[in-house]
Amino acid sequence: MNAKVIVVTSGKGGVGKTTTTANIGAALAKLGEKVAVIDVDVGLRNLDVVMGLESRVVFDLVDVLEGKCRMAQALIRDKRVENLYLLPASQTRDKDALDPEVFKGVVRDLIANEGFDRILIDSPAGIESGFRTAAAPAEGALVVVNPEVSSVRDADRIIGLLEAQQINEIKLVINRLRPKMVASGNMLSEADILDILGVKPIGIVPEDEGIIVSTNVGEPAVLGKTRAGQAFLDTARRLKGEDVPYPKFDEDGGFMATLRRWFGGA
Repeated sequence: MNAKVIVVTSGKGGVGKTTTTANIGAALAKLGEKVAVIDVDVGLRNLDVVMGLESRVVFDLVDVLEGKCRMAQALIRDKRVENLYLLPASQTRDKDALDPEVFKGVVRDLIANEGFDRILIDSPAGIESGFRTAAAPAEGALVVVNPEVSSVRDADRIIGLLEAQQINEIKLVINRLRPKMVASGNMLSEADILDILGVKPIGIVPEDEGIIVSTNVGEPAVLGKTRAGQAFLDTARRLKGEDVPYPKFDEDGGFMATLRRWFGGA
């Protein structure tokens, strides 16, 4: 993706947006980029917890927008990954405290004056004001979708709204895939999702209990050794333009054959 400012979004809640933001942000930083991840889910702050940085929050995004602190005071540097920073959301305000135009100015400042290579914005679920604010400065989008009908239907709506906002660099992250359920016909396949949404995935992340552990301990999975962590790291590499093959999550010829068809392989 060429976009420097990327909103991570979905129509449906609970699909893994915050986990995706934390892990792809950490992965991009591991790969050498200076990355800021911004939590725009005001009132329901979670990105700091997933990243294990909640004890270091002093100022937040709303404080920056209202001029109560400097950007440098609100940004939290992750000590485990060089060049990874968090701008947390407020837990005590509501989404009406965010002005989209002011937020756009804050994000532009991070790129122009703070030297960030990439900004990932963790959007609230749904299509209300929080989503519109999160998407306001975005040049590209990662739409997180689970392989289930309700999630895909809501993602279709979100993609339409992103395109209406002239955000045309849109990629899917298919999260919590269970290849055995796909093979048995009990879960939507990657081909099903492509047919419905018309957007190719940049990442396919398998269901992995390691994600629960990493979230509970506040350490992105890409910093450990899990299948999901490797999938997020591979997603970040593709985002940077690398040609990274998709792994065999299971011995399922249909799964790999579908991927080969998508990406022009034999």
